[in-house]
Amino acid sequence: MNLEGRTAVVTGAGGGIGRAIAISLAARGCHLALADIDAAGLVQTQGLIANHGLNVSLLPVDVADEKAVAALPAAVAKQHATVDLLFNNAGVAVGGTFAEVSAADFHWLFDINFWGVVNMTRAFLPVLQQSDAARIVNISSLFGLISPPGQTAYSASKFAVRGFSNALRYELEGSTVGLTVVHPGGVATSIARNARRPEGSSPTQFDQSIARIEKMLRMPAQDAGEIIVKGVSRGKARILVGMDARIGALLERLMPVSYWGLLGRVLK
Repeated sequence: MNLEGRTAVVTGAGGGIGRAIAISLAARGCHLALADIDAAGLVQTQGLIANHGLNVSLLPVDVADEKAVAALPAAVAKQHATVDLLFNNAGVAVGGTFAEVSAADFHWLFDINFWGVVNMTRAFLPVLQQSDAARIVNISSLFGLISPPGQTAYSASKFAVRGFSNALRYELEGSTVGLTVVHPGGVATSIARNARRPEGSSPTQFDQSIARIEKMLRMPAQDAGEIIVKGVSRGKARILVGMDARIGALLERLMPVSYWGLLGRVLK
């Protein structure tokens, strides 16, 4: 896919991987509709791509709000004649074990990480189907390939994104809309630092856990954005971002039940 002159909707574009995707798309001449609950972050992203002379619109929205998302295509149409790409990137994290994470926090995370993907896809699929060549890009995770302890909520949501994406890809076969699922490994974003702490958990232990996770987030976000956008332009159905994602995918295939025995020892 030649991205020049195309239009992409990117959620979670106020920072992290979403911002990196927007920058990589802009460098290829792709017009952008940038969505995020963080309006200030969207403005900052817009400033980083202002020199490309593209048509860029900002959409402050909570992807968990089904009604607000349903209204987005009409808002986008006011500034963009078409939409060719949808990047479902917005995501959050919750720290703690299953016993520590409340039902409310579990639902909060799923509303964004999974239902946000479904909401955006349902809203924009009819628009994408009007394009001669369109693609949905859903950001899962390394934890949509493997499931470490302490990540029940996050991993469940990312496996859900993976399953939804794979099934929808088959449903769209033969149409003008393709689908890519992305599994980033340890990318240096603020998702761990901004993770919600379960009520009643130890702040000290939580901070120590976050610090350990952040040490594994090594790949610069812009490198991840480039890998993702290059893969999308080549029409890849699955993109593994980083050596850790590649190793995780391999171990899950070779040791589907016992991989954590090995990974747990390595990480220690």
